[in-house]
Amino acid sequence: MKIDEIRHRLSRLDTACLCDANKSIRTLDPGIRPIRSDLKLIGRARTVVCQDDFLTVILALKEAEPGEVLVVDGRGGRRALAGELFASEAARKGLGGLVVDGAVRDIVTLHKLPVPVYSRYIFPNAGTTRRIFETQVPITCGGVSVEPGDILFGDEDGVIVASLEELAEGIPIAEEIQRKEEYVLAQLSQGRSLLDMVNFDEHLASVAAQRESKLEFTV
Repeated sequence: MKIDEIRHRLSRLDTACLCDANKSIRTLDPGIRPIRSDLKLIGRARTVVCQDDFLTVILALKEAEPGEVLVVDGRGGRRALAGELFASEAARKGLGGLVVDGAVRDIVTLHKLPVPVYSRYIFPNAGTTRRIFETQVPITCGGVSVEPGDILFGDEDGVIVASLEELAEGIPIAEEIQRKEEYVLAQLSQGRSLLDMVNFDEHLASVAAQRESKLEFTV
């Protein structure tokens, strides 16, 4: 499955369905949240390591290709590593977004820009520009490993990190899960009970008897 197809199919899914399709998929911890809730994040990772200094973020922004996502490991620093200027440049270059395991600022403008930005903190004090760290190296972001070229997929529920191979396997399963959920939601809106569409009683009895079981749709 090629990146353009993956991008198209992910745009029609949500992260929850992909997590249901692959329970072990890498997912950033819930402290990293979107600034805007109406944009999806999809793109290859361009990784950055820095701490309280954003000079290397500028370097990565300069080198980034359209569609890539800047993924920043802020190493626990508190000072802002990105804001309205970097996000505006990311939008101008056609990047897929920014994910900062650290702080960003200029939230009023970030809410208006068409590029998704995720961060752990919002903080008005900017970092320095005196140190050069590394780009395009394996990093840890949101508690999970991110390799350059990994695919990031984010929405209001959070951010997933996966390889092309993981997505090629997981997307068809997630699409079927989403199809079933949409059907169930339509049935619920017409008054049908949720419990009529899952194997709840059977699963509950199996769990009580310590037998292997899985709660699943029966539609």
